[in-house]
Amino acid sequence: MKNIATPPLPSCIDRRTFLTKAAALGSSAVLLRTAQAADHVHVHEPQGQQESTTTTPKTPSLRERIDPTPTLPPGTPGKDYTPVITPNGVALPWKIVNGIKVYHLIAEEVEHEFAPGLKATCWGYNGRVHGPTIEAVEGDRVRIYVTNKLPGGTSVHWHGILLPNGMDGVGGLTQRVIRPGETFRYEFTLRQHGTYMYHSHHDEMTQMALGTMGLFLIHPRQPQAERPDRDFAFLLSEWRVDVGTSRPNPNEMTDFNIFTFNAKAFPGTEPMTAQLGERVRIRIANVAAMSHHPIHLHGYRFRVTETDGGQIPPSAQQWETSVLVAIGQSRTIEFVADEPGDWAMHCHMTHHVMNQMGDKFPNMIGVQPGDLDARVQSLLPGYMTMGGDGMAEHGHHIEHGHSQVPPNSIPMRGAAGPFDYITMGGLLTLLKVREHLGPEKRDPGWYRHPHGTVANLASHEELRRDGILV
Repeated sequence: MKNIATPPLPSCIDRRTFLTKAAALGSSAVLLRTAQAADHVHVHEPQGQQESTTTTPKTPSLRERIDPTPTLPPGTPGKDYTPVITPNGVALPWKIVNGIKVYHLIAEEVEHEFAPGLKATCWGYNGRVHGPTIEAVEGDRVRIYVTNKLPGGTSVHWHGILLPNGMDGVGGLTQRVIRPGETFRYEFTLRQHGTYMYHSHHDEMTQMALGTMGLFLIHPRQPQAERPDRDFAFLLSEWRVDVGTSRPNPNEMTDFNIFTFNAKAFPGTEPMTAQLGERVRIRIANVAAMSHHPIHLHGYRFRVTETDGGQIPPSAQQWETSVLVAIGQSRTIEFVADEPGDWAMHCHMTHHVMNQMGDKFPNMIGVQPGDLDARVQSLLPGYMTMGGDGMAEHGHHIEHGHSQVPPNSIPMRGAAGPFDYITMGGLLTLLKVREHLGPEKRDPGWYRHPHGTVANLASHEELRRDGILV
């Protein structure tokens, strides 16, 4: 019997041909493997295709994916979170209507004091600059009404928050502008936790320069980290307020002269207070126009635990003593208050810790004015040549009434401290840690240092003992 030759296979067989022929064979092994693989592979089906009869869960609708229905009741303070403290600020009140947290923001003109001696007509929310802090919990459904009492149109953007596009608040792009006298409703479910912001997003160069911004803080529904005892929040900003004027200048692009924590410049900043051993969290958000801020805390090292993108895994958290907060970002730091004292927290850009100082005068360092001051004072009482020995004496003379400044201005204004004049302003505040604080944990006054723990004048005996020649 002759052998029957098998037809030769094509030298190249494509994947589709192979699969077609394999399927035709009806191999049970192939079918078994295919069934097993189906349990692990997600197939994106075209819209409108009939549902499968398998037990695969139904894919949520687009509406449910971008704006899910809450499955838990609204979070409550004390039970679900420790309320945040906004120094120099307040929290926005809310109420629950049919399981939804309801807030009301009113954009309006506000008379605001940056620090004693400097007031300006700004724009803000609910009679404040910056606006009140919005506080909620991950999974909450929030409804925020925004009433516009400004002279022009506005909108509100919820900076960094995941929400439906039509609630994003960009005037002209995702919604119609809120005209004067109108009230708009924003509503969405909070799908994340962290430190965020809200601000105008219509004519924002003007409106944000005048103060239309605030903090939006979302607590985790199921915290992974230990809850803090003291939770502070700051919003950084910068302003151009020319001496003698009463409004911030929104046209400024580079030369800002007022830098603020929660719209206050030192000595107008309210200190943070903590009791020895308490766990402290500090949230810092930045919506300044042009400046990044390296915020330095004296006396402590801390862990950077969150960015505006969310929680940093513990294995990736870094120990720092300064944290850079860029424009449009937030950073959260945590530490245990284990060292008592009055500790400074400030921006480490040195021009950001001064008030209303400009660069429109010559460098006077080393200049000997002779009797110029006395001669000019006969025509202009209180005149003082500034800068011959540095800038510190200027604020000191103002503080003690030996020198005058134009009305509604605070150039180089600091404050009297427990030892000397504090020659800083602007982005400066204090962390006051004490062994015992009252139940309301108010400002305890200046720290009383234990004997032998303050730098002081060296005696001749000490210099001679240690061989220091001066």
